[in-house]
Order: sequence, then C-alpha cells, then structure tokens
Amino acid sequence: MHSFRAGVASFIFSLAVADILQDDDECRSGDGGQCAFNALQRHGQALSESLSTAQSSSKTACAALSDPVNHNCKEVVAWAAKDGKWDPHAHAWFNDDMMLITGVNYTVATPDDWHKLYFCAPPGGKQCGAPPCKCTKPPCDVCMSNLQIPKKPGCENGAGGMVCTPPPTALEHSGKAWPDMTVPGPGPHHAFAIGDWGGMDGTLKPVEGRASLNVYTGGDKAGPSCFPRTRFDRHHRVELCSHTQFLACYSGDASGCPDSCGFVKGLDDQPQLLVAYSMKVRAAKKDPFAILNVGDNFYWGGIEKNCGTPMDQLSYTAYHQFEQIFEGVYNGPGLEGKPWLSVLGNHDWGGRVFNNGWDQQIAYTWYSKRWVMPAPYFSQHVEFPDAGFSVDIFMVDSNALDAHAADEDPDHNICSGTHNAASASCASAGGPTSLATCHKWFMDLWDTQKKWLPEKLDASTADWQLAVTHFPCGSEQRFWIAMHQQHGLDLLVTGHRHDQELWAPKRLGGLTCFVTGGGGGISSEATANAHNKKDWYGEAEYGFYDIKFTKENLEVTSINWNGYEIKSATVYPTKPGSGPPGAGNPTGGSCAMYGCKDAFVRGRACQCNAACARFNSCCADHKAVCKR
Repeated sequence: MHSFRAGVASFIFSLAVADILQDDDECRSGDGGQCAFNALQRHGQALSESLSTAQSSSKTACAALSDPVNHNCKEVVAWAAKDGKWDPHAHAWFNDDMMLITGVNYTVATPDDWHKLYFCAPPGGKQCGAPPCKCTKPPCDVCMSNLQIPKKPGCENGAGGMVCTPPPTALEHSGKAWPDMTVPGPGPHHAFAIGDWGGMDGTLKPVEGRASLNVYTGGDKAGPSCFPRTRFDRHHRVELCSHTQFLACYSGDASGCPDSCGFVKGLDDQPQLLVAYSMKVRAAKKDPFAILNVGDNFYWGGIEKNCGTPMDQLSYTAYHQFEQIFEGVYNGPGLEGKPWLSVLGNHDWGGRVFNNGWDQQIAYTWYSKRWVMPAPYFSQHVEFPDAGFSVDIFMVDSNALDAHAADEDPDHNICSGTHNAASASCASAGGPTSLATCHKWFMDLWDTQKKWLPEKLDASTADWQLAVTHFPCGSEQRFWIAMHQQHGLDLLVTGHRHDQELWAPKRLGGLTCFVTGGGGGISSEATANAHNKKDWYGEAEYGFYDIKFTKENLEVTSINWNGYEIKSATVYPTKPGSGPPGAGNPTGGSCAMYGCKDAFVRGRACQCNAACARFNSCCADHKAVCKR
C-alpha cells in the first residue's frame, strides 16, 4: 500500500498538467442485466449461508479449521502453511497482509495465523467462515488488532469526549455538534468541496463471497480505478454508451468502444487522480481549512463488507479501501491534516442494498486524523477570530430519496427487494433492522433532519450557514428554498450527479447551490471532451469547488480537473439587513436573499426588478444574480 503512494507521487509529478436528472442513471430498468449495477456483485446474494451468518455478527464465534464452517478455506490454509509460503511468489502474495493482520512474518506464521489471514483477507478469495480460537498474537477474531486509535488533541491523559472514544453504535452522535474549529489568520480563508470521488479498489481481497472490484483490464492496479457508468443524452432518453461498450473503452478495446461513448483516454481512465492533483496544487496556494465531502466515497457499494463491525474496530476491508482510495490520493501541503467533513452517498449505504459497511465509514472518524463523519448527520462550527466571522456547517443525509418501497425501482433503491438478501439487517449498527423496515427507517431519518435543520439554523449566531448533502440541487426544492428564505441558509453544497454545476440563485428561490459530483470515482454524466458540450448539464464534467470565505461574502469558484477556473459566483449573507451595502443599497439586502422579481416590492432596502437600474435602487448583487 505504501508503494501505491510512491506511485501516485511519481504519476503526479509527471503530469502536464436546465434539465435535471432526478435519478441516478448508472442503470436503466428492464435492460436485461446489461448495466453498470448488474455487472458487479449481487451484494450479499452470492454469499453462502455460513459466510453470511458468520460475517454479519458483531462478535464472530471462533472455530477450528476442521469445523464445517471453514470448509471453504481448509485445503488452501493447509497448503499455504506448509508449501505455499515457500513459493517464489509467496512474498508478494502474503507478506504485507500477514504482518498487518497477524503481526508475524509469513515464513514463521503458525497454521492458526494462516487461518486468521484467510478469515480476514483471503488471498485468492477462499475465505474462512470463522476465525481461529488461538493465534500467535491474540485477539484472533479481530482482524486489525494491531491498529490503534490515534490520540487526538484534547484526548491526552485519559481525557474523554466524543472525539476521543468511538460510540457504541454508528447513529449515537446523530444531530450532535462536532467540537468547534478555530482558524487563525486574517484571511481570506478557503474550503474545498468535492463529491463522488472514490473509485474502485481493484487490489482488495474480497470477503463474504463478494466479487472482486477489478472489472476491466488494468483494474487490478494499486490505487483507485474509475467505475464505468452507462451514458445517455442530455434528456436521458437515448443511450449513448452501454456498460459493455464502456468496459471495452476502459479495457483498451477500440473496436468495441464507439465514438458515442465520448471516452477520453488519459482523462476518463484516471479522473480521480487528475482531480486530486489539481486539488493538491491549489491547496498548496490556498491552504483550505477543510474539505466539504458530499459523499459517494467508495464505488461501487461503499465499504465492501456487511455492516455490524464494532465501532471500536476497523475491518481489514475498510482499512484497505481507505488506504488505497483516500489516504494514498489526497495528500501534500495544504491537504495533509485538513478535516474532511463528510456525509454518506447512496453508494456508501450500498447502492442497491442497505447492509454494506456504511458504519465503518463513520467508525473511521476515530482512526483518522482528518476524516470527520461522526454520524450520518451532524454540525460543525468554525470560528475565524482574526477575520472577525464564524461559520456553521450542517452535514445532512438525504439518501431517503433513493430508499423506496422494496418492490419499487430495484436498480435505484437502497431498500431493493431484488438485491437485498432476505436476512439483511443492520440492527447491531443502529440501522434498518430488516428489508421490511428499510424504507420507513430512511424516511424517519429524513423527517428527523427536516425538523433538526431549521431549528439549528434558527439558533445559529454564525455569520454564515452552509448545508452539505449528497442529493443534488433541484431535489427537495421546497424544503431547501424554505431553509434559505425562512431560516437563513446561505449556501447548499451537493453531489450525486456526476458533473460540476454552479446554479444561479434564481433557480432555487435565491439560494446559491452547486453540484460537485465530478470527483472522478465514476465516469462523468457526459463526455469530458470540452469540444462536445451538447449533453452537458453544467460547466464541467470532472472537478471540485473552492469557496473563499470573508465576513462580507463567499466567492464560489468551479475548478476543472486540469486546475482551470471556469465559473464563479458571489454569495451574500441571507439574514435580513446583512447584505452588502452599495449603490442604492445603503442599509443591506440582496437579490440572493430576495429572489428576482419583475415588480417593485415596497419596504425592501433594495430592488431586484428589471427597472431598478433606472431608479438607482438595485441591490449590489443584482447583475450577478438576476441576469436577464
């Protein structure tokens, strides 16, 4: 895994550097199985009963290698412990994972140590159904027992608090405020925003009978591999590139890759790394205080194991995916140590299932010095004492929009009755207890947040209020417009659609919103060829955003995958009377707050109608917001 980081560094320094899709469109219903979703595993349906039972419990009972539950791995463990470890390829096969999981060198490992290896990270995929009852370095049923939770500031000498100790369940801290951040310096200060960024980990050794994430030629390399999605025209009526055709593009088969796919070699096959490189370059100059992460952190289905790993443990699967897809990619001056304020996307919950390892993404908060996701929804207060302002950031889980009744839309449904196993449950993690309760569980989660957010916005005394969520601008419009017009929300940061879209405030009742789903974990909505934009929804296909914070305004800039600034907007405070003073606006107010009206509105500090310029009564942001 360390060799991948070196490889990325080598790669980086060699670089020369109106219609709204309401559905996630990686699959078209009724396509006979020829879509991106169906091309990968059936998430749990291929599991044997023994593996499903053994792996989904929070405390797995140990068993001897001769026990029937270990029938799947018995022969290969015996071979590896005796002859396999002397194979010329043994060092490459076993060394790193054996040390990581058992704490001993593979050449001196006991048969029980080999048993543990094949329970946690089976080379070749033949996983043991239960861990050994003894091993060289217990505990034998905890795969990453050598991995320690790092000490965080404020947690020294036995100090407690939510930052210091993982909660008993993944939802324990829902709605709570993560400890305040303080950012020194006069500014201006920056935060970056990115989403849908986490590619597939093709070197992951699958557990629980799951399929490999290596789905095309070259997908077995270290680091992230982009997931090839089906592409449609702008109106989502005509399929331009099937998943099978896109696989041919990614595998280098030109004869099977038609021009309609819009595949751009050198870009579509490494977008996450290209976007990460541009982030790294800009971070070295702008020094962001945080990264706002809108979710879909790991394709295809989040952490590739069942939910239920205890919160004070990190599974081998989660460790490996975080190392390959996150830690080894986003680093360097300006990014190192900066908090990633994160929410889950629909793919992080499992895509078409609800019982993948979403709870392990929450648990990683306590194993990381920068990953911050203490619950599905929470808040973060940031003080800028030298610059004289503060910010409240509300992290919101909107994935109820992709959690339907079990018999609805099986390919865009976390609660799909087609793809969830009948026995699926995340009760031990605090999640849905069964397929029958899944839809209601997500709706209850959303209803709770719809009460929580306006209460928190009303109570906020910060100069700025932001919301970060997965589902894109245009989803739940009435709710978000109300959060802006009635409760003072200043900026909405979203993802889910796989492109970059900076919306004009008038599209959402004066609320500025952007979609940053072009992080590169999955191929973009349309071709990334800048000379063929007819199917584009926004200003770019791959990229991220830079938000510059001052007391007076926010400046949102869309950054393309190559580092170019391609679009920007200025946001003014929403609170009544706090808009920017200027010509015709001596006491405050803004069109971002009022919305663009055709008529004069009595009693306002400034106007946003077509005739305001004649009367010198326009708000300062009239031209930027109310483009005619």
